[in-house]
Amino acid sequence: MTASLGEQLKARRSPEGIWRGALSSSAISTSVSVFALRLIDRERYGKQIEAGEQWLLRTMRADGVWGDSIESPPNMTATLLSYASLYASGAPPPKTRAFLAATFGGMTDERIIAGVLACYGKDLTFSAPVLVMCALAGVIKSWNDIPQLPFELSLLPQRFFRFLQLPVVSYAIPALIAVGILRHRKGKKTWLCGLRELFAGKSLKVLEKLQPVNGGFLEAAPLTAFVAMCLCGAGCRDHPVTRQAGRFLLETVRPDGAWPIDTDLACWVTALGVKALKGDVPDRALLLEKIKSAAFAFKHPFTGARPGGWGWSDLPGAAPDADDTAGNLVALHILQDGKGCPEAERGVQWLLDLQNRDGGMPTFCKGWGKLPFDRSSPDLSAHSLTAFELWHDSLPETLQRRCAKSKVRLLRWMKKTQAADGSWIPLWFGDQDAPDGHSPVYGTAVAVEHLCHSRHPLAQEISAKGTGYLLSAQNADGGWGGSKGLPSKVTLTARTLSALAVSPDTDREAIGRGVAFLYGHFKANTLLRPEPVGLYFARLWYSEELYNLTFTLTALNHIRAIHAEEQV
Repeated sequence: MTASLGEQLKARRSPEGIWRGALSSSAISTSVSVFALRLIDRERYGKQIEAGEQWLLRTMRADGVWGDSIESPPNMTATLLSYASLYASGAPPPKTRAFLAATFGGMTDERIIAGVLACYGKDLTFSAPVLVMCALAGVIKSWNDIPQLPFELSLLPQRFFRFLQLPVVSYAIPALIAVGILRHRKGKKTWLCGLRELFAGKSLKVLEKLQPVNGGFLEAAPLTAFVAMCLCGAGCRDHPVTRQAGRFLLETVRPDGAWPIDTDLACWVTALGVKALKGDVPDRALLLEKIKSAAFAFKHPFTGARPGGWGWSDLPGAAPDADDTAGNLVALHILQDGKGCPEAERGVQWLLDLQNRDGGMPTFCKGWGKLPFDRSSPDLSAHSLTAFELWHDSLPETLQRRCAKSKVRLLRWMKKTQAADGSWIPLWFGDQDAPDGHSPVYGTAVAVEHLCHSRHPLAQEISAKGTGYLLSAQNADGGWGGSKGLPSKVTLTARTLSALAVSPDTDREAIGRGVAFLYGHFKANTLLRPEPVGLYFARLWYSEELYNLTFTLTALNHIRAIHAEEQV
């Protein structure tokens, strides 16, 4: 099985020498992209609009609903956005309306707005764009009860954003601007409107500076489409940002008419590939150069992050973040055979500068912390710990001292946030079968695997407790779900086996049953079947074709290494 999976992974490298993978197609991405193109230029993009609508209708379930991906359970957001997009074309499915009416308790403006806001709470990152799309499509008739976003605040220096308690997460400033201006121009006129309008033009200039050269904000069709439709609704159809957004949507649509949640996760899955193959790849020097060149060499205009970090993709719309920076530092260490390099030094420096005051690692920006996707996260923190441990000896003495202090703070935060049962909740991964969407098995497995790189007594203490949780969560079939009792999944079983294989407190019999679970799927040719475990934006589910492959291969290689050590 290991040899077969290794050859499959090597065969999936792109012609440029890295891995790009393939994200699942998304009903949310497709519905908002189709609607945005309709507003930008219905005639010019008629072919793409029709293909996208047909994809939505083909993937609609018998009861008129959609999930985030084809493999995901139906939910309100995907169904509402798909309905709004089809409503604008004059063909809203009656069954979909019936589902939404039952969900909201009616289809009045008040019911829809209250239902969407209740779903997302104080975080307006996604709820405000959803509501303005419904209003633009005509599903909602009144604008006055849709939240007004403070677009004027985008004119302040980025260093002040974390102190402003903005109602959107750190990576959603384009939505703050576009939704805010549209809502301002469509809502009830007050004495403040004239004053606010004075700031609209300057905020649009900020938006222009934030837009990547390819037009795609965060390489994400939903965010890009939301910005474009808002500008169209605000009377800015011919604005440069709108035109560039339209080009991005045109270039990223798939042959079947759908859009993925993001263009790709090239830097992330390349790091996973290097780890899974333990650096045993053809054209190793080329791959090494590709990884080095993907690190940001400039201050990022989107988040204000300093140079040195990696994003999830090498495409222009990506932004540097903790998980991808840590992952690429691990890949660099493998390909460099541990020899120091400037890219590694800058990457470690970047992570050190990102660390929150509480000791944990956030995703994009230090110190925001108000909304979930800006807070410190245990999986990101543990991953960063591995990067510090691997590169420590090759760093300058000043950075070594900083790393030593950082690791202690990080481990104390990890201990503080560990649940009583030994688990941690991750940020960017979950289990869609869980009522709350959480996957403590994934978070704990990632934490344990990385904590085992550290000899610090505190790391060993909390790692042992985490291992105990993982062993207690194993299902009767040998696999693991997101938490105790949830259906077993290949992705979660593989991640757990990677942790148990390197943990000194593990159970060899449990590992054997887990491997048997994976082997059963391998023999049944279901090992690589899509499993949505990824989360994006406000808990949107996606799958990535390389997750099962890289996770499983990494686990098997960890287990083989342990067996080899025991036989010596």
